[in-house]
Amino acid sequence: MQHIQIKGLHKPVSKLVMGSDFFTLSNGADVSEILHHYVAIGGNAIDSAHIYCGGQSEQAIGIWLDETGKREEMVLFTKGAHHDQNGPRVNPEAIRHDLLTSLERLRTDYIDLYGLHRDDPATPVGIIVEALNEHLEAGRIRAFGGSNWTHQRLQEANDYAAQHGLVGFSFSSPNLSLAKPNEPFWPGCVSADAEALSWYEAHQFPLLSWSSQARGFFTGRYSPEVRDNADLVRVFYSDANWTRLQRAQKLAEEKGVSAIQIALAYVLSQPFPACALIGPRSETEMRSCLAGAQLVLSAEELAWLDLTEAAV
Repeated sequence: MQHIQIKGLHKPVSKLVMGSDFFTLSNGADVSEILHHYVAIGGNAIDSAHIYCGGQSEQAIGIWLDETGKREEMVLFTKGAHHDQNGPRVNPEAIRHDLLTSLERLRTDYIDLYGLHRDDPATPVGIIVEALNEHLEAGRIRAFGGSNWTHQRLQEANDYAAQHGLVGFSFSSPNLSLAKPNEPFWPGCVSADAEALSWYEAHQFPLLSWSSQARGFFTGRYSPEVRDNADLVRVFYSDANWTRLQRAQKLAEEKGVSAIQIALAYVLSQPFPACALIGPRSETEMRSCLAGAQLVLSAEELAWLDLTEAAV
């Protein structure tokens, strides 16, 4: 398993990050088995959030960490300050509340990577950066970043940090996948477009992609005629994405792998530090993810898959 480095964190972060949005207190045996398979392939980072499964995701992870004694081996990536029924919550009070709750649920005194689940452009970045620095100085977090933050806001936040002698954002977690979304999967979500990718490359800024495999778009079970998944139709059905799928299938055949492994390799072969959040439910799926992560695509192959170059 390959790893990346994230500023502020002494542990390396495995390029495959285990998603936990299906972990609950009622499927503890499944959680333990899945995490066993994940650690077996060399993974060391678990993604969660304050809102996942009403908090049960973080609780299930905390129980597993206690039972296995693996806290210091693992990189915990969790998120807070998600909006609620009243609107945005990206403010010092909400950040503090969600972070302290997450620490308790995860049964730990620090979070390796803390992400703001959403942004609120109406809130000045200075207020946010200062609040996160307070938690950094208190030892509650090792590094912080934005989930669903645009690269412009990340740059604004880091400019503020540099101007005021503070620590800035160390990573970002938007959507990045070979299939390009027609619209956000959920309101307020951000996908990295061509302009954003140029910024990530120029700054060598670590990106942790959610829905890195486009929620199964490259599995082969979808076609323009199969329209039983309304969300997938809404977000990913487009002529350009069908062409990307065809190209992924062609390249996969040439390399003796699957199209979904090519889609994963597309994310991890970017010219900047990149990780992919994954959600395998079995050892077979876990091994498939590992095989995809071991593929290295050339710049020409990336451009061809993404329809910016005619042929490889």
